[in-house]
Amino acid sequence: MQSQDSAGIFSPLAADDPRVIAGYRLTARLGAGGMGKVYLSYTPGGRPVAIKVIRPEFSEDAEFRRRFKQEVQSAQRVQGLFTAPVIDSDADGPTPWLATAYVPGPSLAAAVAEHGRLPVPTVLLLVAGIAEALQVIHGAGIVHRDLKPSNVLLAADGPRVIDFGIARAADATSLTSSGVTVGTPTFMAPEQAAGRAVTAATDIFALGQVAAYAALGTPAFGEGTSHGVLYRVVHEEPNLDGLPEELRELVTRCLTKDPEGRPSVADVIALCGAASGQTQLRRPEDWLPTAVAADITGRAAAPAPAPTPPPPLETPAVPPAPPTAPPAAAAQGAQGPNMPVQVPQQPSPTELSTPQTPPTGFGPAAAYAPTATGPVPPAPGTPGTPAAPGTTTVSAVTSPDGQPKKKRTGLMVSLVLIGLLAFAGAGGGAVYYFMKDDGKKSAQATGTTKNTTKTQPTTAPTGPATGTPSPSGSQQPPASPLPDPAAAEHKSINVADEYHLALSDEQLRPTDADHDTDRDFVYQDNSYSDDEVSTETGKLVLLNPGQKGSLETCRNETRFTTKIPTKRLGRGAQMCLTTNAGHLALITVKGYAPESDPSKYMTVDVTVWRNAVTAQENN
Repeated sequence: MQSQDSAGIFSPLAADDPRVIAGYRLTARLGAGGMGKVYLSYTPGGRPVAIKVIRPEFSEDAEFRRRFKQEVQSAQRVQGLFTAPVIDSDADGPTPWLATAYVPGPSLAAAVAEHGRLPVPTVLLLVAGIAEALQVIHGAGIVHRDLKPSNVLLAADGPRVIDFGIARAADATSLTSSGVTVGTPTFMAPEQAAGRAVTAATDIFALGQVAAYAALGTPAFGEGTSHGVLYRVVHEEPNLDGLPEELRELVTRCLTKDPEGRPSVADVIALCGAASGQTQLRRPEDWLPTAVAADITGRAAAPAPAPTPPPPLETPAVPPAPPTAPPAAAAQGAQGPNMPVQVPQQPSPTELSTPQTPPTGFGPAAAYAPTATGPVPPAPGTPGTPAAPGTTTVSAVTSPDGQPKKKRTGLMVSLVLIGLLAFAGAGGGAVYYFMKDDGKKSAQATGTTKNTTKTQPTTAPTGPATGTPSPSGSQQPPASPLPDPAAAEHKSINVADEYHLALSDEQLRPTDADHDTDRDFVYQDNSYSDDEVSTETGKLVLLNPGQKGSLETCRNETRFTTKIPTKRLGRGAQMCLTTNAGHLALITVKGYAPESDPSKYMTVDVTVWRNAVTAQENN
């Protein structure tokens, strides 16, 4: 169901791939097999699922559809610890499909192809887990028929068997008689190759082949043409040279030609326990070799992409309104060359002696109306009071009922309009700031208007500071970031234990710990803790599986750390490295040294952008 080969993990959708299947939005292609293609999607709740879409050739066969529907219904009853459950399907639509839970782990085929044969303890736990899966599958009345390394996924807590029972639907189609092969000859049982009845014992023979493949790294009956392999499966003995002694009895009994002579599922589990030297298998937390376990992280599906929100409605840009100024300030600010100022009539003694009520509403009149009863001292500029040099004072007057006098309404409107115009266009006008002082408002003049015959500019000069508002209310563009430097590509660098890379080196080459260079990227094989990569001169970020590694991504990331355990760095994992010297690097993990190699190292591709960010002082 969830076939993943070593060529890639999440492949982008091709032009001929569907985008949606029955409401499931497809985000990537996981692999392809003899019966169809497998895609990554998500449930409405955001859980990743693997969706297998059946090939059109099979979809056109009515007998295939009938059997496919029966087998899927049976598969949905299988709920084992070591199986990937079928959660949804459709056998009647234009294109049959089924969905299973997504398992974040490489297939056994991909793990062996990448890292070589597995150690004995891992093989015993692998076979015992597959046997438990077959126990549940057979209990539901299903024979797998196509048990092979690509149908066994290696998860962190044990194997997962996928695609159980689906091959039976293809056995009935006319395509099989015309040369289309659904099963894999290398892992078929003799009775299956000869076209005889298929039983649960058929899966036991395939399990023996899977065990031999995991321990040897090659198929027990060799490779080559389908006819040659099938002949050896039926007539010859398997080649088990190099098979560890602990596994010999288990594998030999499973590969018995006669189905009646093969062990049962329960016998297989007992044989695994005996070979491990225990009465009961115990699954350690790290049952996989380090290099294989590291591949699991790279296959963790990214969170479901959020639906694209509609673009926001554009609103017209409105210049910010100038702050409200007192009439006196407006009048002073409006003063300019050849610009007369209207001065209202001074209030009569009767008006000044009448108790005043604060007017309702807002605006300059409300802000400046007298709030105390009794005689009010004459304002500056009235008879008997000298006016401040170079200024003209305007006072607002209210009627006894607290409302502005009607005969002064037009005057007040004129003054407000003059104030607004003065604030927007006059240079050198008086500006007033209102400050709270013990609950009282006071106005402080910060400048005065000079009488001059020269024409003053009607707009303020643009300031040099970034983001300073211009007269129209817009802002100056922000300062430009550093230019994008050229990328330097370095492929397949083997960084050995305790060696490091310095991004400032033109020829990026691992250097040992004693060499006096910047330890920008260090790989360490720790004996008493997790292996890790680290940096001593910058910051690291582990990108999410769904992120695209690029200069822009690395510039914007802020989830900084200085150490990352290698168990989180599977094949294809990417890291951003930012050094204090201002260099950026995208580091892609290609793999690790196989178990058989005497050296410990990790293989990486490195893309370097030098002087891509502002340099920081070394800590």
